[in-house]
Amino acid sequence: MTTPHDGEPAKAALRDRFVARRRGRSPAERATAAAAVTTTLLRQLARVRTLAAFVPDETEPGTGRLPAAFTQLGARVLLPVVPETGRELGWAVDTGRLAPGRFGLLEPVGPRLGPTAVGAAEVVVVPALAVDRAGTRLGRGGGYYDRALRHTRPGAVVVALVFDDELVDRLPALDHDRPVSAVVTPDGGWQALPAGR
Repeated sequence: MTTPHDGEPAKAALRDRFVARRRGRSPAERATAAAAVTTTLLRQLARVRTLAAFVPDETEPGTGRLPAAFTQLGARVLLPVVPETGRELGWAVDTGRLAPGRFGLLEPVGPRLGPTAVGAAEVVVVPALAVDRAGTRLGRGGGYYDRALRHTRPGAVVVALVFDDELVDRLPALDHDRPVSAVVTPDGGWQALPAGR
């Protein structure tokens, strides 16, 4: 682990690089990636009863397909709700109706559940800008998902969605970072990581 003083500038520089690369991807590449990660997730999550996931933005793998594709699972799907203040995600059941929330992110319409609702999920699908082979996840820097993952139940599978070139050998890790146990990439499919073994 690195100290916050050492790790934050390095993570900020990496975020900038990965965000710029994502913005440069073509619509065709994004559509192909969305189809591939969706197919993988539906196959791997076929027996899941409760799933927590997210609504990908236009630059993320899965955009335009997730979470709508999860209706094929017949599972209860929880989606995050970014609070008006603070950095602790709430959750709501996905009913198929989404509306813009804080930061313009789409979130479910309906009753809000508290931060601990994610503890009901067997699998939690999280966004990431990059993931390393040890399970370290590089997020956007707000800490929302690191806080949310404190509430997952023991044995829950935490899987991040990234493009193939965003699965890297090593990322800086800080003490508060929560590792993921698997990663899904368009070409590599579902890959278990050491945190999940």
